[in-house]
Amino acid sequence: MSEPREPATSPRPFVIGVAGGSGSGKTTIARALAAALGDSALSIEQDCYYRDLSHLPFDARVRVNFDHPDALELPLLVAHLEALCAWQPIQRPRYDFEHHVREPVTERLEPRPVVLVEGILVLADEGLRRRFDLKIYVDTDADIRLMRRIRRDMEHRGREFTQIRRQYYETVRPMHLAFVEPSKRFADVIIPEGGQNPVALDLILGKLREFLRTFPADAAAG
Repeated sequence: MSEPREPATSPRPFVIGVAGGSGSGKTTIARALAAALGDSALSIEQDCYYRDLSHLPFDARVRVNFDHPDALELPLLVAHLEALCAWQPIQRPRYDFEHHVREPVTERLEPRPVVLVEGILVLADEGLRRRFDLKIYVDTDADIRLMRRIRRDMEHRGREFTQIRRQYYETVRPMHLAFVEPSKRFADVIIPEGGQNPVALDLILGKLREFLRTFPADAAAG
């Protein structure tokens, strides 16, 4: 592993937080930005940092409030951001959403000049907010977010509709009102309609490309 470079010769990466309600389109935004920037960008999903629940029986796992900040190991995410900003690679956790446990393997991620962090609670946590150079909130109507969540959970996370409905009323909606929606006030940029807003994407990409034009070509080198 290479040693951290001195700040004078290795400027800090530009770190972006992308928040919004479940199904708002924040993942679409983060992926679109990362794809447009290519090898210059790295995208990290907050959901990878859910705490491992393998010590609980499955019936207890499904009753956990996954929309509360306590369900996430946010200090680990903060530590990983600090490592990336010091030009050190990280071992990002992988999460099994069907069984609510962390997978035994991690994924090595290399630092990049632009780091995107997306998740429903990334602007609700002060420790994360202080490390963002740009804070984005994706604002999408509740009915659209709900339909997207139902489709995602049924098609990709092995959930049944009755489970999705119960979770929405018991935790998703209350936690959105308690933590996610209030975090909008910390945003530098609010994007209506999520990934369906190309104008907002173009404006943000313009800022990032300007940053990259002034970024030393060898700053992220070993």
